[in-house]
Amino acid sequence: MKFDREALVGQVWVADGGWSTQLHRRGFPPAVMAETANITHPELVVGLASEYLDAGAKFITTNTFGANRWNLERRRIEHSPADVNRRGAELAREAVGDRPALVAGSIGPSGKILAIREAKEDDLRRLFAEQASALADGGADLILLETFSELAEVLLAVRAVKETTSLPVIASLSFDSGPQRTRTMMGAEAGECAAALEEAGADAVGSNCGSGVQYALPAVVALRAATKLPLWVKPNAGLPELEEGQAVWRQTPEEFASFFPQIIEAGANIVGGCCGSGPEHVAKLAVLVAGRRQRGGKP
Repeated sequence: MKFDREALVGQVWVADGGWSTQLHRRGFPPAVMAETANITHPELVVGLASEYLDAGAKFITTNTFGANRWNLERRRIEHSPADVNRRGAELAREAVGDRPALVAGSIGPSGKILAIREAKEDDLRRLFAEQASALADGGADLILLETFSELAEVLLAVRAVKETTSLPVIASLSFDSGPQRTRTMMGAEAGECAAALEEAGADAVGSNCGSGVQYALPAVVALRAATKLPLWVKPNAGLPELEEGQAVWRQTPEEFASFFPQIIEAGANIVGGCCGSGPEHVAKLAVLVAGRRQRGGKP
């Protein structure tokens, strides 16, 4: 299976669900950065990826979201970012094997804000390029920039990845602000983001995380109105509740999937889940998409 931008438009495919929340549910220590499981608990990472594949996912995200150099240094983690990212891609590739699925190398935001000059652009380019290069070396089929909130930062990340690798790039932001939650917390509007990212060379754009799947539709509508690129949509499974100091996600797979017929009709091409979602949520999405195909809808 290869990433085909033109073929994806007008089609619907299923991606995986959350990673850190699911790894912690499977026994990885909650106080430890989930990305380090690539080094210390590879069997958990391969196991979760395999569960997502068995549930029907065709896109498997690497467990590397926060594995940039600055985050690792801030947490005093001794593993090198190159090792964590390369291993994350290798483990996802191992789980996929010869199945028809793609490995999406995950890169999250830097944690710095360009607007107030917390980081220099050249330093950010090197940060994203280092992560992208290691993911490519590990066998990623594409790079996924996800959960960004500052348009300037994700635009810079797209260019850094394109300059460093030949892989397709999906750029996804988190829209959780504004009356209809069509803006990021930094104020970037969904349509504006889609148009700018397309011009910057992104191969697909999208939204992920945010306030929950029940609020995702307006951002999808705004994204689709501004671009003809494939749309990647992976919202949270509702909002968490605190229970004994831990976040607990209570939205059922059935409730989660019930919002997706409208999201798909609005133009989503790749659908999955973010925080709080797991293989059971993905399985419900896979059934929904398969049923759509059987009824004569586009695959």
